Amino acid sequence: MTLTDAPSPEAIRAAIDNKTMPPGALGRIEALAAQIARIQGALAPRADRCALTIFAADHGMAAAGVSAFPQAVTRQMVLNFLHGGAAATVFARALGASVRVVDAGVAGAPIDHDALLDRRIAAGTANAIDGPAMSPAQCAAALDAGEAIGRATSADVACFGEMGIGNTSSASLLAAKLAGLPVAALAGRGTGLDDAALARKVSLLERAAGRTPDTLSARDALEHYGGFEIAMMAGAMIGAAAARRVVIVDGFIAGAAALCARDVAPGCEASFVYAHRSAEAGHRRMLDALGAEPLLDLDMRLGEGTGALLAWPLVKAAAAMLREMATFDGAGVSGPSAPGS
Repeated sequence: MTLTDAPSPEAIRAAIDNKTMPPGALGRIEALAAQIARIQGALAPRADRCALTIFAADHGMAAAGVSAFPQAVTRQMVLNFLHGGAAATVFARALGASVRVVDAGVAGAPIDHDALLDRRIAAGTANAIDGPAMSPAQCAAALDAGEAIGRATSADVACFGEMGIGNTSSASLLAAKLAGLPVAALAGRGTGLDDAALARKVSLLERAAGRTPDTLSARDALEHYGGFEIAMMAGAMIGAAAARRVVIVDGFIAGAAALCARDVAPGCEASFVYAHRSAEAGHRRMLDALGAEPLLDLDMRLGEGTGALLAWPLVKAAAAMLREMATFDGAGVSGPSAPGS
């Protein structure tokens, strides 16, 4: 089933306009409800169940000094997720969303934990400053593994998060190559770089960007500059969209995955709802390239899927409005008068 099976725009608009409220009174919630109806192919859509999947992997370029935190933090945070102590897992618990954590390529030996989904491609990527981050085969494997995870999502709403020291650098390079944006306008402080460290980061990323043409396909960009977690997240977005799930795109790094996903599988972006405008420097430019207007602006820049989770209640409410709100006829409420009457 494809999105072409959805109710017509006229039918969705009529269903919303017949609700017991003045036309347009719920503003962007109405547009969100209409998008959910198109995604699910139903005038009574549901967004009651939400699943967060966090993909974790390490980046070879972290050794070059693009992050304020050591690479060991990736593994430490995976364990924190699994023990429920991270912001994303706390938010998920508070909201009633399920969580699963995926090892897409954390450095070191495989992590032994029953709750961890092992899809590791390798123990981290190569250093993308000086050469390709991954091979074509590794890129394809990451995309395929992610797509399978996305298709298997049984919840109405799929949120995707990430963990990987150095991944704001990877996201900056991906956006530069896919959206034709300057690296300096995209690279931000990430985990908290000071001015000198930020200048060094920009210099390193500009050197990395200079290795390849100004624009690349998503697969080529991922091979040269991606992380296994970003490639796998892009695949998961594609798979969840194909399964007619609402995909809530988190912040800067998830936005880079969304750029890749829509290049690999054009049309999948019809299922994407953009959660928030990150405080990360380049996110506004990335959102413009995506043609996206996010639901929230909370000055956040954590990642992990935290912004996506916080946007879920709006998605849930929009679907419930279309499914449950009374119509003028059904409630015996007088509708708006015809113009000129």
